[in-house]
Amino acid sequence: MSLKQIMVIGAGQMGSGIAQVLASSGFNVILNDISQEKARIGLSQIEKQLSKQLQKGKMDQNQVNEILTKIKISASLQDAQDADVVIEAAVENMEIKQSIFKQLDEIAPKHTILATNTSSLPITEIAAVTTRAENVIGMHFMNPVPVMKLVEIIRGLATSEQTYQIVHDLTLKLNKTPVEVNDFPGFVSNRVLMPMINEAIYTIYEGVATKEAVDEVMKLGMNHPMGPITLADFIGLDTCLYVMETLYDGFGDDKYRPCPLLKKYVKAGWLGRKTKRGFYIYE
Repeated sequence: MSLKQIMVIGAGQMGSGIAQVLASSGFNVILNDISQEKARIGLSQIEKQLSKQLQKGKMDQNQVNEILTKIKISASLQDAQDADVVIEAAVENMEIKQSIFKQLDEIAPKHTILATNTSSLPITEIAAVTTRAENVIGMHFMNPVPVMKLVEIIRGLATSEQTYQIVHDLTLKLNKTPVEVNDFPGFVSNRVLMPMINEAIYTIYEGVATKEAVDEVMKLGMNHPMGPITLADFIGLDTCLYVMETLYDGFGDDKYRPCPLLKKYVKAGWLGRKTKRGFYIYE
């Protein structure tokens, strides 16, 4: 199937990154959010990232202009009627995602593939609210999207081989590496990563070491490019907590119990870089 237009729902950090990568690969993109203002902010983030590439000499002004002309902003899900693929990158909440997919199912053409960038929620459950479960799939990009190569591709219970192959091929066209995983809470990336971050927070909570020490141990001892506490702040502590709760609910295993200190920080509104304060303070 020839993919002429792709819609991205959610113009936040992940959605704008996905839109940028799509447009940079030659696709026409509709960047959608709940308001024109939010969609415009997402577009401005793309412009900012491209400007950095321009300043570094990694692309010229013509390339930047060409990418930006391929992106149209939108505040209406009705625009999905022109899309061959929709990639949802809204907030990590099952009710919100199901509401979006239910509307998309009514609006988008029958051939349209509905993909979700969820980092932990069941694809099968999202697909269940549609009449095209065979066309629903997980397409989990890593953050920051323009830099990170991995895309987890997650089949739901009813996802067809054709849908999988189209999304697999699309991922390759984006110069990303597709990795197929099965539909379990957290998939592979967050099922492994989040418990590590959670355990790192426990070591602070229990007084084993300072946040700086925990980060240094993992960077210098385990060769991680970023310490787990710094990484948690970068991801967002609210997102970390939500994924841990999804794992805990999904498996019912105490090893996924969120650390009380993580819960406390989220309740305090200390969510990491995006609020200028998490485990570290960001000026």
